[in-house]
Amino acid sequence: MHSLSLQISSTIQPTLSPRLQRAVRLLQMSSMDFSQVVRDALDNNPFLEPDENAVADLQSADDVSPAVDGSAESPGWGAEPIARARMVDGEGVFDTLAAHTSLADHLLGQLNLLPLSERDWTLAAAVIESLDDDGYLRTPLQEVGALVPMEPPVEPEELGVALRRVQSLEPAGVAARDVIECLRLQLPAIDCGRKRELATRILRDCVQCLASRDMQSVARRLGVTVAEADAACAAIRHLDPRPGWRFGSPSVQYVTPDVIVRKVRGQWTAMLNEAVVPRVRLNRSYAEMFRRHRSAEHTELGAHLQEARWTVRNVEQRFSTILAVAQAILKRQHRFLAYGAMAMKPLALREIAQEVGVHESTVSRVTNNKFMATPVGVYELKYFFSRGLATASGGECSPTAIRGLMQEMFAAESRANPLSDVEIARQLAFQGLKVARRTVTKYRQQMKIEPAERRRAVSA
Repeated sequence: MHSLSLQISSTIQPTLSPRLQRAVRLLQMSSMDFSQVVRDALDNNPFLEPDENAVADLQSADDVSPAVDGSAESPGWGAEPIARARMVDGEGVFDTLAAHTSLADHLLGQLNLLPLSERDWTLAAAVIESLDDDGYLRTPLQEVGALVPMEPPVEPEELGVALRRVQSLEPAGVAARDVIECLRLQLPAIDCGRKRELATRILRDCVQCLASRDMQSVARRLGVTVAEADAACAAIRHLDPRPGWRFGSPSVQYVTPDVIVRKVRGQWTAMLNEAVVPRVRLNRSYAEMFRRHRSAEHTELGAHLQEARWTVRNVEQRFSTILAVAQAILKRQHRFLAYGAMAMKPLALREIAQEVGVHESTVSRVTNNKFMATPVGVYELKYFFSRGLATASGGECSPTAIRGLMQEMFAAESRANPLSDVEIARQLAFQGLKVARRTVTKYRQQMKIEPAERRRAVSA
């Protein structure tokens, strides 16, 4: 007979309060998103008000930004805060920028200059309006015609004429149905008749060899020298496979740095970027008035006051932590500013956490979506962290430094005999860096550099 027994065990699991969970989420946010949260709080909480001295107070708090020795100068690195739009004759600086012309407007402007009937103009305009951002017509012509109800109905021949009419406009290559047709439409731009003839044959018969840069096969198929084949392929590669990209507003992802690194009196120092720090403080007049007249009926105002105090503390703690972490990173990686990627040292989250006095997970959240502007570029804080790779001397080297060495090798290699991944690994080993060939391949791919056979150039 089986006996039933009841066992009680207790385990202690750490739980985060809702407010602490919220603080963790806010710490992970980018500074732009965090600023929006604070602006919303300013709009909705009567106990919060703007504070013009917020940044100065944070910069000087607890002396979190000591200078760091460095040897590289930074000429031209201005002292004004980043991302502050100046006014020009009473106008914002962005108000004076020229508006971008869209591809459709550019093509319709040319179409309006042609002596066309209303029917022909309408069909050509329908083709133009069907182009994508690359300048390609990826919609079947029959569907384009269906979008323009006409009497009598549109004939396929009319659509073909409308397509060819648009393809004759500038930029060359527009309204192509695929990349090969796009390049063929641009072949008249090749001045040399011989190169133009070979380029036409290459696009017709040797596209795969062109893509793989196999000049030997191209030359063999065309019955020409390797040098002639290479010259024709080079002319093709100078054509534009996306002619539509020249028009319209460019899609640019802007990054606003959280920390700015400058050299002050010969030493590197980090400071917060004023543009991203919310300017907020507790309205003490309202807080004192509430304290004097507080009653059980004012519970909602009491919650607002508690939330306002928490928001102010959260802003201070967040940016003080960001600045402290950035300064600790700068202390260990300041040689990177002087000597570039090859001077990057291995760095673990644990090292920064111990110096700043926070948990590793806090450092991880601080370095996510936070950026540091330096005289040599803008970098995400987590860019400075990497595991160390052992060297022959018993030391460690960061992957960033190895990629920097590889970049120098690629820049100095012979175009006729580019370095293979095996040869790069051998040269790194000669310098005391034991890097496997597959690791070299991975780093090369991360650097968006093609294999040796595709980097090889044929000498004339």
